[in-house]
Amino acid sequence: MSNAQSPAASRRSERSRWAILTATRELVSEVGYGKVSIEAIAARAGVGKQTIYRWWPSKGAVIFDSFLALSEVADGPETALPDTGDLAADLKVVLRATVAEFADPDFERPIRALNTEIINDSELATQYREKLAAPVDEIKKVRLRSAQKAGQLDPDADLDLVLEFLYAPLFQRWLLRSGPLTADYADSLVETTLRAFRP
Repeated sequence: MSNAQSPAASRRSERSRWAILTATRELVSEVGYGKVSIEAIAARAGVGKQTIYRWWPSKGAVIFDSFLALSEVADGPETALPDTGDLAADLKVVLRATVAEFADPDFERPIRALNTEIINDSELATQYREKLAAPVDEIKKVRLRSAQKAGQLDPDADLDLVLEFLYAPLFQRWLLRSGPLTADYADSLVETTLRAFRP
């Protein structure tokens, strides 16, 4: 007998999966990571605990996947950074979008909860680096390498360092709530970074 699901069963599974991810994000936002339980997620999603455990081995795993779904990180050309030939303009578009995301409460609350947990959970930190941070950084580096070839960026620049210059101040300001995250602030980070790594 075939193990393939019928189309109707596949649709039900996908609905259940999204219900679980949505419920997880909502609960993390409402009560914080520490108070979220598999039981609470199951009750909010309208599924049994075993349905969750069939797809995820732990609370941390389902919370992390709910964040990945929220971030809409997926393979495909839509994830590429813009490449108009103007590096400064392209980076400003990307950094302004990042600022807007961090200012959106629906995005900000779960990502803050996730970062709080990453500090204390080395396994989750490893998952974050491997599944999210590293792939996203590689997408950014593709654009930076294009700029190096075009003579817009120091050809010997350490691209990991370039990304740290660009994003670390923004992340620290957001994490510590030490100042406003605005489009002007994003633009200033781009301009300062490009001055530091100009050819």
